[in-house]
Amino acid sequence: METDLGAVLHDAGLRATAGRVAVLEALDSMAHTDAERVYRTVSDVLPTTSIQSVHNILADLTTAGLIRRIEPAGSAALYERRTGDNHHHVVCTHCGAVGDVDCVVGAAPCLIPSETGGFTVQTAEVTFWGVCPSCQNAAR
Repeated sequence: METDLGAVLHDAGLRATAGRVAVLEALDSMAHTDAERVYRTVSDVLPTTSIQSVHNILADLTTAGLIRRIEPAGSAALYERRTGDNHHHVVCTHCGAVGDVDCVVGAAPCLIPSETGGFTVQTAEVTFWGVCPSCQNAAR
């Protein structure tokens, strides 16, 4: 059954604009995607959209909790639809490919810090770095 993205937006307190729906549709088919790629995909459907509009929409959707923004070191911000499960990421140090890693141990937030400084920890964001299978095969 297909998700009614208009209802998803309304439930999050956002108007269901054509741009927001198009960005969500694009992200449904692309995980760990930067704003430029989202823009290229959305501009095929909405030729009058701008890269700034896509950045604004991505910010709105992130704030509303409908998408997640990750920022691997040395990379542009990446966006994904998988939210609310406190999963982590693995990044290839050669090509920059990004994959999902489910919670590493136990229930969210997965890791217990030795000291919180009085903070109540709600999530843990962990990035693992390594070499993806494609880059390993290319090196052989």
